Amino acid sequence: MRLLVDSGSTKADWVAIDDAGKVLFTTQTLGLNPEVLEKEVIVERLNDRFDILQNKDTATHLFFYGAGCGTDKMKKTLTGIFKEYFSNASIVVEEDTYAAVYATTPKDEKAIVCILGTGSNCSYFDGTTLHQKVQSLGYIVMDDCSGNVFGKELIRKYYFNKMPKELAVEFEKEYNLEPDFIKAKLYKEANPNAYLATFAKFLIQNKEHPFCQKIIFKGMKSFVKNYVKQYDNCKEVPVHFVGSIAFYLKEELQQTFDKYELQLGNVLRRPIDGLIAFHGQNK
Repeated sequence: MRLLVDSGSTKADWVAIDDAGKVLFTTQTLGLNPEVLEKEVIVERLNDRFDILQNKDTATHLFFYGAGCGTDKMKKTLTGIFKEYFSNASIVVEEDTYAAVYATTPKDEKAIVCILGTGSNCSYFDGTTLHQKVQSLGYIVMDDCSGNVFGKELIRKYYFNKMPKELAVEFEKEYNLEPDFIKAKLYKEANPNAYLATFAKFLIQNKEHPFCQKIIFKGMKSFVKNYVKQYDNCKEVPVHFVGSIAFYLKEELQQTFDKYELQLGNVLRRPIDGLIAFHGQNK
């Protein structure tokens, strides 16, 4: 039994397949980002799902693609945790961009592949190897156009009294905006980036409002200039996306790409279906 996992900071999609590529079960845990979670929290999240707990000793392979796995140190950390937990399995840990590549990019084709979800990322795939010009430093200083950055921007606008009154009223109805509550979520609990990203739903729901449009297009412009345009051939190859922000703001993404004369390729909410197909063909 092979376990395939696509993990962001907010949630992780799990699929178990047999040697023929048949799906045995699917489940979901909270995100397993090793940059923001301690070992105990990761194990607790694994134990919380019955299917994973029941099959941890029968799994023969684990292919994990996750946010926060872009450095050798984080890969090694998570691999060690998984080797201990899935004691009989061969473990492969890669950054989440590889899942995006396998899900969006036809075999041997070249493309720029991006993630716009809780966090953000952008790499160039030459048909064989992934190349990355910008090493992510995480949600505090990077993650342009991501859910957590949009969430932070909304909170700032609200607290600095820069949010239009009609939107502020709706914002107050939707979220607990008490200062102590927000600070506890940001500085005392796990996954502050995932918490910030919960506010992006409000931005998407109100994306037709000029205030929200300004935030959205500013974020997309920043992502194109700081990430996509790092690659000299960015106008020559398609630019694929995975992630909820890209999926629900595809129209705005297309408008931004038209402005910069870029080719918007495939846009998927989740890459897990593509992973099933890829690993079903590559045993």
